[in-house]
Amino acid sequence: MGRNNKRGGRKHARDNTFRADQVQVTAMHNDRLFAYYQAQKIVPSEEWESFLAALRTPLPTTFRVAGTRQTAHSLNETLRTTHVPALSNLLFDAEPIPAPLQLPWYPDGLAWQFNVSKKVLRKSPEFKEFHSFLVFETEVGNVSRQEAVSMLPPLFLDVQPHHRVLDMCAAPGSKTAQLLEALHAQDTLTSSSIPPGLLIANDSDHKRTHLLIHQSARLPSPALMVTNLDASIYPSMRVPVDDSASSSQTTPLLFDRILADVPCSGDGTLRKNVGIWAGWQAGEGNGLHGLQLRILQRAMKLLAPGGRIVYSTCSMNPVENEAVLAAALGGEKDFHLLPTSHLLPALVRRPGLTTWQASDRSGAIYESYDAFLAASEGAKREQADNGKEQGRDRKGKEPKVTLTRGHFPPPPEEVERMGLERCIRIYPHLQDTGGFFVAVLERRPSVATSATPVSREKKREADHEEEEEVPESKKPRLEEEAAERREEESTGVMKVEDPADVDTGATTTTGPASQTDTQKGAKAKKGDLGGSFKEHPYTFLPADDPTLAGCIARLHLTPSFPSSTILVRNPAGTPARALYLASPLVRSIITHNHYARIRLASAGVKVFTKQEAGRGAEAQFRVLGEALPLILPYMDEGTIVEGDLGVLRVLVQGVYPLCTVFPEPFRGLMEGRELGSHVVRFPQGALDGASLSHDVILPIWKSNVSLTLMIDKKAKSALSMRVFGKDITTPAKEKPLVLIDREDGDGEVGEGTEAERVVVSVDDVEALADEVDDVPVGDADAEMVDL
Repeated sequence: MGRNNKRGGRKHARDNTFRADQVQVTAMHNDRLFAYYQAQKIVPSEEWESFLAALRTPLPTTFRVAGTRQTAHSLNETLRTTHVPALSNLLFDAEPIPAPLQLPWYPDGLAWQFNVSKKVLRKSPEFKEFHSFLVFETEVGNVSRQEAVSMLPPLFLDVQPHHRVLDMCAAPGSKTAQLLEALHAQDTLTSSSIPPGLLIANDSDHKRTHLLIHQSARLPSPALMVTNLDASIYPSMRVPVDDSASSSQTTPLLFDRILADVPCSGDGTLRKNVGIWAGWQAGEGNGLHGLQLRILQRAMKLLAPGGRIVYSTCSMNPVENEAVLAAALGGEKDFHLLPTSHLLPALVRRPGLTTWQASDRSGAIYESYDAFLAASEGAKREQADNGKEQGRDRKGKEPKVTLTRGHFPPPPEEVERMGLERCIRIYPHLQDTGGFFVAVLERRPSVATSATPVSREKKREADHEEEEEVPESKKPRLEEEAAERREEESTGVMKVEDPADVDTGATTTTGPASQTDTQKGAKAKKGDLGGSFKEHPYTFLPADDPTLAGCIARLHLTPSFPSSTILVRNPAGTPARALYLASPLVRSIITHNHYARIRLASAGVKVFTKQEAGRGAEAQFRVLGEALPLILPYMDEGTIVEGDLGVLRVLVQGVYPLCTVFPEPFRGLMEGRELGSHVVRFPQGALDGASLSHDVILPIWKSNVSLTLMIDKKAKSALSMRVFGKDITTPAKEKPLVLIDREDGDGEVGEGTEAERVVVSVDDVEALADEVDDVPVGDADAEMVDL
């Protein structure tokens, strides 16, 4: 499930305990859960036992071949033609082992499933090798371990490279990665584009925001922004009316695609989160209903005409699914549910429910809101008859109403108008998956009027003002934001300071407000959404910046290189250690919105980082390996060195191989080059059992006597497995050593130099990993990194 208040599901599951005389709870059995879902009739009675049997069996392992389209297809072909045949017709303890299978409904066969025990993975040589392949490719981002149903929402969103996309509850980031891949669908194996579109990935939990940044780094994109905001009150951002960063007139940013994978109770993950069995009760879903509704309503306000929202949960509870859709669509004429039966035809699904019941905290189930109110009044009268003060608890306070009208189905005619049967329900027994819910909403294209974009946005917000349920604690902030917006929009467009008049030096950030007063962590200002924000500001470098000019000159970048969108993130007065590349649209957003107000945690992709050049030599900037596909289209072809598989073997096998061990003509070419960062192209071909199916371009660093392949150990091992069929970077009988890079000056981990690295054993890393267990109950992506 997605996350807004990330630990909501876990908190509810832990805080709700039951006495033995209230409900029978044993291993994988919960009478209250069974009674509730039988009352909902989520599956036909004849399927109930097979439904329960599926819930009680472990999930199979599923993974997705990730990355750009060409990269994914190339790796998928290796899987299909090399690894799968080697795993077919295997026996273990005289029992057949099923080979990996492609998920029939995932486009282009890029998703796989296999179901073998850990014992088989450890003992079977063939599966052990396959497992190592998956681990290496996962580490470098070419494989994403992801539950099958978690892959669905981005597919139904249908993102194109020109779309402006918002992922409202994005952590841990597997769906965000799918959205990024869609934005970069036109990229090639060696060249990444700067897409015209945009992806803003948001999460309300600060720590999980940084997990999200780490996961999205597997596919670096200059069109990605990461924010740390409450999705239910996500602020309206401003962009120039004519898409020009220098424009002084702005309009609200509306999105073409929005993913609302909201917090949920997570009972669709019972197969892997067995702890939910003991703690499940309907009250958890009842409590989340209001938050889910507010997030969806906010998404509807931020959607552009003709745009699409995908609402999803990993819950089977209709109160968290159809009830939320019904409440959001009630009286709303601009939005409608899209039919999806023609999409992913091989996916086995069930339609959304058109009638359901709700249960209160006592476990009683009610067919309607009126029935619940009648029962509540009866309970109050009984309390009064027993001498208790009617309608008050032991502290004399009015009890909270556990159910509202929105928890129940609307009238039948409204249900028919909304078309709730167009929602998608996935159950575990249908195709060996978890449980899941997906709904696709579309905003009808607007009729052309003379109204400005601002006035249309203002009208949309006014239309929803009375419908949205807002907690009392959030109303002051929303009222303050609305007052600020009304003031800005009083003239139809917001006039901002001309960016050309703002200092673009290393101590400030271009935009409508100076950010020097917030460089060590800004306290929330008017319009900020609460709390302190301690990220560094964003500074776009001027064209004559010496650091930027030096990088361009050393790498012989062409004049078409987008130097106007290069930014740094460092406090005033400190030298830059890394340079980032953003898309023009990201630059416009940063320029016209204060970074602390939108709580901007990350933007763009790091392309150059500072590298110590050796004893007595001047430090230089080098290009990062993951950013090379972005820089390559702007490099002078004459500066790229040609290598071959023999050269690649030396670079992969050694850590700091001497220049003298390389074969000619490569050795002579490199001896004539200056010290510092260089780029080598290895063309496709075969040599002594090694092969490259396509060109590979990699960064290297030349010191006085040696050359270094500037990719990390995991990426080097994955490359070795792909090209040479085994990991030649580490002696086979020794436990490998892992290089942990020291944190560099801008707060991020870089590849570093030899002196900056700390060598630890794999056992130490695994012990550290065992201490990290912060995956909330009900997260469909929780097993993503557990290969």
